[in-house]
Amino acid sequence: MKYERTNVWEQISDEELQELEAYNKEYMAFLSQAKTERLAHDWIVKAALEAGFKPLEEALQGDVKPGDKIVASNHGKGAALFVLGEDIAEGMDIVGSHIDAPRLDIKAVPLHEEGNMAYLRTHYYGGVKLYHWLNLPLALHGVMFKKDGTKVDIHVGEDPDDPVFYINDLLIHLSHKLLQEKASDVIKGEQLQVVIGHSSRGKEKDGEGVADNVRKFLLEKYGVEEADFMSAELEVVPAGPAREVGFDRSLIAGHGHDDRICSFANLKAVLEAQPTKRTKVGLFVDKEEVGSQGNTGMLSAFFENAVAELLGAMHETYDERYLKRAFAHSRVLSADVTAAYDPQFEALGVFEKQNAAMLGCGVSISKYTGSGGKGGSNDANAEFLSDIRQVFEREGVIYQTAELGAVNAGGGGTIAYILANAGAEVVDCGTGMLSMHAPIELASKADAYETYRAYRAFWK
Repeated sequence: MKYERTNVWEQISDEELQELEAYNKEYMAFLSQAKTERLAHDWIVKAALEAGFKPLEEALQGDVKPGDKIVASNHGKGAALFVLGEDIAEGMDIVGSHIDAPRLDIKAVPLHEEGNMAYLRTHYYGGVKLYHWLNLPLALHGVMFKKDGTKVDIHVGEDPDDPVFYINDLLIHLSHKLLQEKASDVIKGEQLQVVIGHSSRGKEKDGEGVADNVRKFLLEKYGVEEADFMSAELEVVPAGPAREVGFDRSLIAGHGHDDRICSFANLKAVLEAQPTKRTKVGLFVDKEEVGSQGNTGMLSAFFENAVAELLGAMHETYDERYLKRAFAHSRVLSADVTAAYDPQFEALGVFEKQNAAMLGCGVSISKYTGSGGKGGSNDANAEFLSDIRQVFEREGVIYQTAELGAVNAGGGGTIAYILANAGAEVVDCGTGMLSMHAPIELASKADAYETYRAYRAFWK
């Protein structure tokens, strides 16, 4: 029998369509508000606590037993939600997603003035096309710590009454020379400077200007000084909420689909998961876009340490072999997005259409990622792929296979290889999307919904 993808829109019932729309309404609220890894973490932990999950530190003060629901937080930028089974050492069923996204980070000494405008200097985070960040309304989110250690939250640009920020471009009339450059050279990293002020009104002495007015505003509004940028984490993202796209409202445009579209599906599914023999884990990590390093990335010991604590609490004596066995016996869906086929760029030959994800055809399973000859990828075992197919078939999940581009067109990676290196069975399973890593990305409501259904089925 010939293999053909299934179009979700052509299969879904009226009742299921209502569920799809309700799910995506919730997802769009998450996408609109959880625009940084800190904000996503706060949303996830709050939702877990409201659903009856107990903080790890609190749980360890009492008896930890099968059926308990526990949330572990990692420096306010990552989390793990556990629905405990009978014995973690027998393995876990894990859905692992990341909550960081490409953006612009404010530098440690960012403020300067030129041409009667005040700017903040930035350093881009993750793989981006720099010219994408020009001419957009931008918002600023993050934290600053004053010299005395006081924390100040900064959120500007999302409320309709807020000002926004901007990175200006060269007008077309003067761009003849610039347009001869390669796209990668049209704008340099050091030119991604965010306009934050223009008025010098009220200056008290010569030598003062726009930047001085900004300094006064920051002190009066937030109580912070310029030096406090040294102990700050401030992120520049597109301003405004996620929006429905098309006359039929079947698509969603928003910042951070990669990877919050999988993270929300992960959260929704684990909050609904019921205790069974095997432990279920919804894992949310930071730093995937820059290699998963650092104490909030997947390569950190956070998750391993949390599992070790729970193993110690559930066994009379702790043995490191339990920890190794737990990971070796685990099954993992690496919940990350992949590239959907884009007909606008077919002539470039960067897609191999037969093996690319198609919008509207459900969640995507990628046996391998990497680049070229599968470099740097986890290559899932056929036995595990068979298990996942059977789960999805049994639960009626609409799914497809996917590769991130043609063989030598580029490629990418996820956190899959990290858990696979610990011995777990792992396969990439997430949402196909368009305009990945652009400030505003595009995804299908149908695929978002089937991604959630896939993770829910995995944990049944």
